[in-house]
Amino acid sequence: MSLSDADGATLARPQLPPCLVERAGRFRPLSIAMISVHGCPYIRAGEKNAGGMNIYVLETARQLAARGAHVDVFTRRHSPRDPQIMQLSARARVVHLNAGPVSTEKDAVYEHLPTFINQLSRFRRDHGLAYDLVSSHYWFSGQAGLELARQWDVPHVTSFHTLAEIKRRARPGEREQAERAPAERLIAHGASKIVVWSEHEKRSLVNLYQADPERVQIIPPGVDATRFRPMDQAECRKRLGMGPGRVLLYVGRLERLKGVDILFRAMAALDDLPDVRVVVIGGVTNNPELARLKRIAAQLGISDRVDFLGSLPQDRLPDYYNAADVCVLPSYSESFGLAALEAAACGKPVVASRVGGLPTIVKDGETGYLVAWRCPGPFQERLEVLLRNAHLRRAMGEAARRHAETLSWELAAGRLCELFESLVGASRRG
Repeated sequence: MSLSDADGATLARPQLPPCLVERAGRFRPLSIAMISVHGCPYIRAGEKNAGGMNIYVLETARQLAARGAHVDVFTRRHSPRDPQIMQLSARARVVHLNAGPVSTEKDAVYEHLPTFINQLSRFRRDHGLAYDLVSSHYWFSGQAGLELARQWDVPHVTSFHTLAEIKRRARPGEREQAERAPAERLIAHGASKIVVWSEHEKRSLVNLYQADPERVQIIPPGVDATRFRPMDQAECRKRLGMGPGRVLLYVGRLERLKGVDILFRAMAALDDLPDVRVVVIGGVTNNPELARLKRIAAQLGISDRVDFLGSLPQDRLPDYYNAADVCVLPSYSESFGLAALEAAACGKPVVASRVGGLPTIVKDGETGYLVAWRCPGPFQERLEVLLRNAHLRRAMGEAARRHAETLSWELAAGRLCELFESLVGASRRG
């Protein structure tokens, strides 16, 4: 059978396995509406409300398009300067929709979901588009996905990225919108398929939300192993203007759930290692958590050994990973931990909490250490072992790189293509 576009023109077969749908004996590229209401892929990870999910949506859209699929990523307009359409690649684009004021806080996005759904439907109608499948990310998007998939009579694949009940159990006092958990339960029962990143997330959906385990599929994200790769540490430090000494690195959003204060307390306890510094990448200048962490650093007497660098572009991160000695993720909850995977791809050992999907990345005692308790003492012990032993750091870093090479965006997107094709094929046969 020939590969043909919707108008019948023959397609050149993509280098990667194509993402296609069959109709009347002819194949055409899959057309996907990807919804990420509050997570625009163009917002830099580490900024307010932006993290691994933004990277995931961006890379997944690019990889699916590289297989020939047409991908439209729909998100709210977050800035008056955002054009309505931005091209990610020849077959993938981001579509910004007006749904509430651009300055709307994350907790207020929920009330603008009806407007977002109406704007998306209008865009589809005005541009004469048809989608084979809806892919949604986070609970805001999952609600929009349920409604649009129902209107269009197409499958809906959702990913939660984080779950309210997991966060609540991970850190007492964690507050979430009252609508969130009931909405997540509704989405879990209404979606055609739920894509999760780890066995832990699957068990949580089944146990906490009574999701059907047959409709939950584990497809871990990937890493760009050509961008994130081992480089000479001295050269990277020279480019960054770093001096000698040992460096601990944290990369991610700044919020209490990330446990950065645990890292600070652990570092302060390294009494006989005075040359250790902590580099923190992520956050914005008006972030309340940034102010809190600065106060804690001052109280611990380590302010002169902590560098807050704010959010940085992805293409600058490899230098920092390679300049560091150890990457640390002391999170209370973590759906996967892309920063841990990026560090591993750069050949760095990772010390992380034994939570969520982090055990998928960090092989305890082999590529780093997993800490079961979210308190400074166990972190300080593992860090001291690594910081005192360059040979161990090197051996664990080499093992981390080998493991990271088994988790690629190409592999993740290929598995998503297979899932999408099977769901669309089944819906058409039905």
